[in-house]
Amino acid sequence: MSLREQIERDIRERGPIPFSRYMEICLYDPNGGYYSRNAEQFGKAGDFYTSSDVHAVFGRLLARQFEEMWEALDRPAKMEVLELGPGRGLFARDVLDWSREKFPEFFSALTYTLQESSPPLRAKLRENLGDYAASGKAAIPDTRPSSGALGTGQGPEIWRASPPEIPVVILANEFFDALPVEIIGKQGKLHLGFEARRLAEIWFPPTPEELEFLDRFGVHPEEGERIEVPLAAQEWMRQIAHAIGVGFLLVIDYGYTRAEQLAGRHRGTLMTYRQHSASGDPYQAPGEQDLTAHVNFTALAAVAQQAGVRTEKLVTQSQFLMGIGETTQFADAFEECRVPQERAKVALQLKHLVTPMGMGETFQVLMGSRGVEAGKVVGLSGLRFNS
Repeated sequence: MSLREQIERDIRERGPIPFSRYMEICLYDPNGGYYSRNAEQFGKAGDFYTSSDVHAVFGRLLARQFEEMWEALDRPAKMEVLELGPGRGLFARDVLDWSREKFPEFFSALTYTLQESSPPLRAKLRENLGDYAASGKAAIPDTRPSSGALGTGQGPEIWRASPPEIPVVILANEFFDALPVEIIGKQGKLHLGFEARRLAEIWFPPTPEELEFLDRFGVHPEEGERIEVPLAAQEWMRQIAHAIGVGFLLVIDYGYTRAEQLAGRHRGTLMTYRQHSASGDPYQAPGEQDLTAHVNFTALAAVAQQAGVRTEKLVTQSQFLMGIGETTQFADAFEECRVPQERAKVALQLKHLVTPMGMGETFQVLMGSRGVEAGKVVGLSGLRFNS
């Protein structure tokens, strides 16, 4: 049975489902979901690629930032980096390799935990990080997390390999954009029914919680508009914030602020990606295309703050990476270049990460902290250009 047939059967048996449930099945169904089917949809040969697919310098620069965070925490004997949705583990590998080579004292204190719900991707993580897992530097838990995004009806669950008192950096790099969203239009809240042997859009009244979200963090849709309400992301952020006893939060994703929505931008951002082609049709190939929505950073920051996490001013990925790389003139990128041609190639890859024409202005970075002196946080190089 195809995923589309499964969805249609469920609707016939149980009635219309909200769009968030449809998106959840398409992405996370254990058998036919996009992230559960295989591990080959990432990278330049797949449907999309992330910053870590561009060049190892992304992980190297973040390793430098993590080491600074360790210093800001007064160099604890143990520190955990917990990455949510790590994919194939390329970024984690770059961080661990560079930390071992350049920051041996930090590396000695570091445990890197990878929280991944997809069984095929967990298998790929063990393949790519086997040596670090064997030595205890990388932790790849087997247990599938209970999560509203995975259809269990329970809340999100944050895995930590270390006890709660150990300082932690929780990294969500292109994680929140893949969480299910509700869709609100002028006519109500989007559901999917089954009519005339095909999926059909049906509208029901929004819940008070969804309307309150639009009042506080978003905008109400005009005629013809569809606005996302990311309640799953809000709950994930709440649990992430509570999992940080002492340490940092780092969210890197494409997204927007409420002010930008009020100015008329990012009003409806749901997109699909398949073989590097973008589309606005989420019904075309259930389970075979990625479904994403831009991240509402205003809402995420508010939830973190409510949970006692101090958040810093949002910076672009360009500002963040330029701040980290400025002191060393991006030696992390060019150190291994032996001939001018290699340096030119790396320069182009770096340009893609930091310039407006690449990923530099599209991606935003939200940093938060708990139990860290404010002066030490704002002194981190990644926040150098946040004025």
